[in-house]
Amino acid sequence: MTDNSPQHRLAAAIDRLGTPGFEPALAAWLRAAVPFDNITMLAYPGHDRPRVLHLDAADARVHARLGSAYLKGAYLLDPFHQLHADGAADGLYRLGDVAPDHFSRGEYFLTYYQGTTLTDELAFVARPAAQVTVTICLGRDASSGRRFSARDIAQAEALAPVCLSLIRRHWAGLAAQDSGSAHANVVVSVADSLRANVAAHLGIALTPRQAQVAFLVLKGHSTASIALHLDLSPETVKVFRKQLYARLGISSQAQLFSLLLPMLGSPSGH
Repeated sequence: MTDNSPQHRLAAAIDRLGTPGFEPALAAWLRAAVPFDNITMLAYPGHDRPRVLHLDAADARVHARLGSAYLKGAYLLDPFHQLHADGAADGLYRLGDVAPDHFSRGEYFLTYYQGTTLTDELAFVARPAAQVTVTICLGRDASSGRRFSARDIAQAEALAPVCLSLIRRHWAGLAAQDSGSAHANVVVSVADSLRANVAAHLGIALTPRQAQVAFLVLKGHSTASIALHLDLSPETVKVFRKQLYARLGISSQAQLFSLLLPMLGSPSGH
C-alpha cells in the first residue's frame, strides 16, 4: 500500500531532485503537510518576465489570466514580485503581511487578483542563483473558501528550511538573461520604463515623479504610503496624482489601471 505521509512524500521529492518529476513531487509533499487549493511555482529572473515552473489548481480561474495579463506586465504589481525586486531574505511570506496598505482597494486587486478567486497565499521564497528568485505559492481559493489557519502557517514555517533548501538545490542552474542588478530601485526602473512606453505609445510625456506615483498607485499604495516611499509629503503626492490624471485625461484609478497596465515592462517588449 502506498504511504502518502508527508515524510514519504518528502523522500519522493528528494529522490526526484534534478529531474522533470521534481515539481509535482514537491507539490505532493507540500499538499500532504499543508493542505491547499492551488500551487504556483514561478521563477523571477532578474528584470526578465517570470518563468512558469509548475501550476496546479482545481479551479481554472486561478491561472486563467496568467499568460494574458500576469506574465505580460501585471506581475510588476505583485507583492511577491516586489520581494524579488527588494532582495528580500529567503523565507516564508504571507500575502497579507507583504502587500501594500491599500492592496485590496487597488485596481490590480479588483481587476486582476479578485478574478483568480484567491482568498489567501503563502509563499516560499528562495534565491537559487544570482539575480534569480523562485517563489512557490500555496493558495486558498473559491474551491474551499477558507484562509490558512494559524496551525497551517505554523506547519508551513516548520517546513520552510527544508523547502527552501530544495528550491536552492533543484533550481541552482537557473540564470537571468540580463546583466544589470536585479535589485536596483525597482520603483525608479519600472517607472522609467512606464514613462518611455507612455511617451512612445500614447504620445504623453510624464515626469519621473508622476510615473513613480502612477506605479505605486497601481500596486495598491495609499497616499500616505506613497509619501513614505518617495520621501514626500502627502499633500505633494496628491498634487502629483492630480497632475497625472489631468495629463492622461482620466478621472479614476480604474481608468489608470486600464490605460497603463499594457505600458508596464520593458519598452522593447511592446
